[in-house]
Amino acid sequence: MTPESLYEKLSKIIVDHPLCRYSLEKCRSLAPSINRILELKQEKNAVILAHTYVHPDIVYGVADHVGDSYALSKAACQTTADTIVFPSVRFMAETAKILNPDKTVIDPNPNGGCSLADSIDEKTVLRLRDKHPHHTFVCYINTTAAVKAASDICVTSSNVYRILEKIPNDKIYFLPDQYMGENAKNWLKKRGIEKEILVYPGSCYVHEEFEPEAIDLLRMQHENAIVIAHPECKPEVIAKADMIGSTSDMQKFVEERQVEKRPFLLLTECGVASRVNAEVPEARLVGGCTLCKYMRSNSLAAIEEALENPKPHQLIDIEPSIRKRAAKTLERMFEYAK
Repeated sequence: MTPESLYEKLSKIIVDHPLCRYSLEKCRSLAPSINRILELKQEKNAVILAHTYVHPDIVYGVADHVGDSYALSKAACQTTADTIVFPSVRFMAETAKILNPDKTVIDPNPNGGCSLADSIDEKTVLRLRDKHPHHTFVCYINTTAAVKAASDICVTSSNVYRILEKIPNDKIYFLPDQYMGENAKNWLKKRGIEKEILVYPGSCYVHEEFEPEAIDLLRMQHENAIVIAHPECKPEVIAKADMIGSTSDMQKFVEERQVEKRPFLLLTECGVASRVNAEVPEARLVGGCTLCKYMRSNSLAAIEEALENPKPHQLIDIEPSIRKRAAKTLERMFEYAK
């Protein structure tokens, strides 16, 4: 890849944050690392799965698949590569290993935490199950392998509503995202579906920052703006949104509606805005931008080092009994999501 071809891809990104802006000079500094990673991928028969929230130079420079958690889970199932490199956060790399126990899975992120995944552990789930023995335990994909293993069904932001609707039990414990759980409960009620949904008090610190007052202010400035929110946002925010969806759903919605020439307010991490800038340059975006410090800890340098010579802590290894139970939880998700 030449600096010029990289710049052609990244120069359209105009998100108002220095980490999301690319000059030709910056692209010249990135090109050697990108080309080395491309070489290493061929040498090691490796595939790179990148979440939309990581830096655009990863998305457009080296990634083979880019998307939300559900899309990347499906890509992990379908890959024929020997090695999966997953620049995202730790729980996503674990998910890839659960689905590909015989493949090498590498997490290059030096800070792969997640405020949601870190909010709950396996022991807490087991205590809750003892307390609520008649509830079906549904975990968001933003959880560790051990938490998935202790749950019944996994969901992502793109399928949570329809899976909760399909579950035959009317008693559900949803974890760990309290806002997604409340939003799902409200969505079901609007459709006349009454279920007892208990929620665990976890949250995504990025989506928790969005407030309904900010939407009101933006609507005053842009009366015809279309507000698009992620299901991890607060219910008060969701109530003011025109569309609710996963990162992939958001981008697809903008692609379909950009012909209307109305401005879009994206209530999620900056990565979606960057991809819209690059892939739907005619779309007009308004409002601020919030970065995820965990996703943004990924870098080309870390990916290159991990591919060259992965350190023990970068290699995902899951205890077999946990992996098998977690795999069943994910399998149920794929079945219900059909």
